[in-house]
Amino acid sequence: MENTVLTGVIERLAPKFRGQLLQPADPGYDEARKVWNGMFDRRPALIARCCDVSDVVAAVDFARASGLPVAVRGGGHSAVGYGACDDGIVIDLSPMKGIEVDPESRTVWAEAGLTWGEFDAATQEHGLAVTGGRFSSTGIAGLTLGSGSGWLERKCGLTPDNLLSAELVTADGTVRTASPTENSELFWGLRGGGGNFGIVTSFRYRLHQVGPIIYGGMLITLPDHGEQLVQFMREYMRDAPDDLGAAVAFISAPPEPFVPPEMHFKPIVGTVICWTGDHEEGEHVAAPIREAARPVMDLVQPMPYVALQSMLDAGGPHGTRTYMKAEFIADLSDEAIAKLARHGAARPGPMTQLLLEPLGGAISRVGEQETALGRRDVPWCYHALAMWMEPDQETADAHVEWTRELSSDLAAHTTTGVYLNYTSDHSEERIRATYGPEKFARLQALKDQYDPSNLFRLNQNIPPSARTT
Repeated sequence: MENTVLTGVIERLAPKFRGQLLQPADPGYDEARKVWNGMFDRRPALIARCCDVSDVVAAVDFARASGLPVAVRGGGHSAVGYGACDDGIVIDLSPMKGIEVDPESRTVWAEAGLTWGEFDAATQEHGLAVTGGRFSSTGIAGLTLGSGSGWLERKCGLTPDNLLSAELVTADGTVRTASPTENSELFWGLRGGGGNFGIVTSFRYRLHQVGPIIYGGMLITLPDHGEQLVQFMREYMRDAPDDLGAAVAFISAPPEPFVPPEMHFKPIVGTVICWTGDHEEGEHVAAPIREAARPVMDLVQPMPYVALQSMLDAGGPHGTRTYMKAEFIADLSDEAIAKLARHGAARPGPMTQLLLEPLGGAISRVGEQETALGRRDVPWCYHALAMWMEPDQETADAHVEWTRELSSDLAAHTTTGVYLNYTSDHSEERIRATYGPEKFARLQALKDQYDPSNLFRLNQNIPPSARTT
């Protein structure tokens, strides 16, 4: 679209828009166009920073009429930078941060621009929480719609398992509510189908009694003991109480004051513990893990839940270049563990992380067909997060190669269905395999109904059957 034409369209949009409209020449544009993943340096024609639902409606109507590509941004943490686009419009919900907690009913209404850090700060005032992202800077919207994994998942289930209703603007500019009793099929699809059917402007969640002080933190182990530690955790987590959230992380020691200087940036294995029950019982539950981990540093103690939620933040600051792979593991064999330990020890840089997370618990008690997210049966998931700050191509190639080699090496041990938020591989083949034919058909029917022209296609896209784009 010629700039003069775009300017004319924007002039018609501006009187209806209460938020901020930013074009490339405007102050603040360069900062506003940035997303978390520094691999993506995109320049949209317009950034529409919405302050309420009417702004979102106006932006959607504008985008539909203009024919511009549309990117939707909440927290901007998309693995492949979906929160920005070149020469299109970014509908930015980040200014929409309203939140209302009802401690009596243990529910919360939250707008889609909130991050998990902001969300947790409000709910923890009442000792309440729901499963949130492991980086506190992650947006609530993307996590809820596309995965919902976090430290509380074994106790509370995935984030979308706790979704009571959602308000969204569909491609025709209509504001709709989706819940178990209103647009129930759309509600099913939102819980795992991502941003394919509209822009969710607010969520209502069920909350759980958690915190504000939990028993948790990290046990730090030398890397030569990593393989044996994972073998122990495989057996221990089979019958672990739901209150125990955990992970084994192949990482590097951070340059923090609590870490001896000689260990800064050196490879370590961290066992993350998040115990949400009685603290004394937590000591008892964690004791066998401590014994097996043989920690050189023990950072597990009573601590604020919000501190645990932000524990990994420093390892992935805004602007980090990131390439991700993740897969479910149905059978965590000794061979698979050995491969994980080998790749964990061969990480290409100190920011790169390899996490192995136990599932089960409340996740497995949700029916396979209740949400678009599936594979409630798998016990483990690995996340390979190749992260680096250097801008050169050689560094980028080394990190991407490590991630792909790990994925290829572990392919024989993995199974389908992993949450698409956690991988940089969004081919249509991958998306179809993730949902399976029955769920994919249901999701495509919803796409045909609510977004037949595929306006919302910069996502883990489920194309409409008509293939108009």
